[in-house]
Amino acid sequence: MVGEHIVKSFDEELKRLTNAIARMGGLAESQIAGAIQAVVKRDTELASGIVQGDQKIDDLEREVDERAIQLLALRQPMASDLRAVIAALRIASDVERIADYAANVAKRAMALSQMPPVRPVHAVPRMGKIVQEMIKDVLDAYANRDVDKAVAVWNRDEELDEMYSSLFRELLTYMMEDPRNITASTHLLFIAKNIERIGDHATNIAETVHYLVRGFQLRAARPKGDATSFTVVQPEDKGTA
Repeated sequence: MVGEHIVKSFDEELKRLTNAIARMGGLAESQIAGAIQAVVKRDTELASGIVQGDQKIDDLEREVDERAIQLLALRQPMASDLRAVIAALRIASDVERIADYAANVAKRAMALSQMPPVRPVHAVPRMGKIVQEMIKDVLDAYANRDVDKAVAVWNRDEELDEMYSSLFRELLTYMMEDPRNITASTHLLFIAKNIERIGDHATNIAETVHYLVRGFQLRAARPKGDATSFTVVQPEDKGTA
């Protein structure tokens, strides 16, 4: 009876950890959606609310940390139980960073709203849609211990990287066409990079889910489609008059 009580108590504490992460994830998804909308609609009030809302996720991460530390100290879990606690700590950290990047997007949205609109902003909602789907799917994979769904998210990061690379090239061309676009385009580049980094953290969570369920890390090299480090855009030759 004592052993059963200890197991049940431990399972309940793990469930509370999982629920806290689910709340973090729900808030992070909302933050991302709001930040993208603030960029598109040039809504400074919405963007300001996103920045202020980041504190709620920070508080939840501290709650997860405290619960996890208590579990490690008092229960001294082993094997799959230990992996569950470690996974919770890793995932909470990744979700907190996702929310930070969403807040960064919102801050850039406030700056962009003070400038004339830039044409390449049309790519931001497409990137945002993909990354929101990745976050939702990977958190569902964690809640349901679904490795296949986690690996699908892991593979999808390449698509997001390719979109980022395409936007990067477009923005470079846009800046060269008219130097007056440089400031706004630079803010948009940072927005796109923050969205791309959100995808990287979703991929981190996918790897953690694989470790949690299977007990070992993914062996394959992470798929990457970000070619911006090698991108060179030549100014157009106007010729001579």
